[in-house]
Amino acid sequence: MLGAMLKQLVSRGGIPRHIQEAFRKAKREFGGRGLLLPDMVEILKKTITSIPRVFICIDAVDECAPKHRRDLLGSMQEIVRASSSTRVFFTGRPHIDDEIEKRFSKTVRIPLSPTYSDIVSYLEMRLDSDTDPYAMDHELRADIMKIIPEKISEM
Repeated sequence: MLGAMLKQLVSRGGIPRHIQEAFRKAKREFGGRGLLLPDMVEILKKTITSIPRVFICIDAVDECAPKHRRDLLGSMQEIVRASSSTRVFFTGRPHIDDEIEKRFSKTVRIPLSPTYSDIVSYLEMRLDSDTDPYAMDHELRADIMKIIPEKISEM
């Protein structure tokens, strides 16, 4: 993920010399291992601090495995500390709020919940795009359209 961020940051111009050298050095290491996480974080910090304003958006952080999520959030924390003009926007389910708030002191939380009509629209869209429309009869479809929105709305 950090490599993809770096690629986006340098795609507007040429690849800076410090990045080229870091990749060359890593390739010369035993087995041509590539960059390790700390190396990548340092490169990102150096690259981001040369840009006046950076916005990083990371969707579905809750879907990362816990170890990878911890590494990702720690890396983002280091990057934000190095560049006060960098803003990070995370999306994820509420159960990761505490992890994010522990690492980022100035968090703004925007809770989002689907409305009943959002759920109905989503279900209709998914059921209408079913690749096997004959696997379901009208009664099952009606049950799905009634029960699921009710259960989700109760949460």
